Amino acid sequence: MIRAGDSIENPVTGERLVFHLTSAQTDGEKVVFETYVLPGGFVAARHVHPHQEERFEVLDGSVGFRVRRTAFVAGRGERITIPAKTPHTFWNAGDEVARFLCEVRPALGFERLIETMFGLAAAGKTNRKGMPNPLRLAVVARHHFDDVRLPFPPALVQRVGLAFGAPLGRLVGYRPTFELEQLAEELPEAA
Repeated sequence: MIRAGDSIENPVTGERLVFHLTSAQTDGEKVVFETYVLPGGFVAARHVHPHQEERFEVLDGSVGFRVRRTAFVAGRGERITIPAKTPHTFWNAGDEVARFLCEVRPALGFERLIETMFGLAAAGKTNRKGMPNPLRLAVVARHHFDDVRLPFPPALVQRVGLAFGAPLGRLVGYRPTFELEQLAEELPEAA
């Protein structure tokens, strides 16, 4: 369980989040965290939050955004609000660490999703784009279908695909969440 002050890092995508307010503290109203993105860093995939609004305030550096079909770069002091159901992605658009404050409303299962995806990346269980293998992804995506989806194909097609893929993933032992506590047992062995 993520608590205020906790920091979580994704070594694949170059993101580090420091949580300021958690779902538990706000009674599910929101989660607020500061994000640091290394040069060349990015969010794992273009995505949609079907029921959540995401607010960004750039504190340092340059953050590239693609919202729907429009790409732009935001700098210090700029604020961007991405309504629910809006396809978007972001990346560090500069040569220094980019830093922004992010607020997700309502919180729903966002913290658990981030803990899962970042934990899998830290354990060496994602590809170079930060995505787990298709069966594991199906298990995670089905569990977090109210938190995040791909912008395409349509939600109904994704739901049907997950209805087949997720049970197969569960059969081979994949779980829908990945807690930080599991990290020690699943870290790749040092060479």
